[in-house]
Amino acid sequence: MIRGVHSMFYTSKPEELRAFLRDKLGFRATDIGHGWLLFDVQEADMGCHPAEPEDGNQSGTHSISFYCDDIEKTVAELKFKGVEFTQGISDEGFGLVTHFKVPGDFTVQLYQPQYEKRFG
Repeated sequence: MIRGVHSMFYTSKPEELRAFLRDKLGFRATDIGHGWLLFDVQEADMGCHPAEPEDGNQSGTHSISFYCDDIEKTVAELKFKGVEFTQGISDEGFGLVTHFKVPGDFTVQLYQPQYEKRFG
């Protein structure tokens, strides 16, 4: 039976991104050899969105984001650790949303769900 999801970031700066996930976001990791870290994530959820090419979304693409219980507190904690946010917090209906920069020159979404989590 399936019991989890494995996610990956592809980045031009893998060592820096691994250190960022470990040191800034606080994820525990297992070194599986040669500095390759697999990070433990406590819980996950998965959505299926329509592919709308006019919005830049093609079928087969994917997105990874992080969620938290208190976005204002989490943003403050991450800013204290030097994480750079690219926008303020906005209400997107499904949750309170912002984005932050990660090594490799891309951004990741952080949100506080405004829907009931069934597990966790």
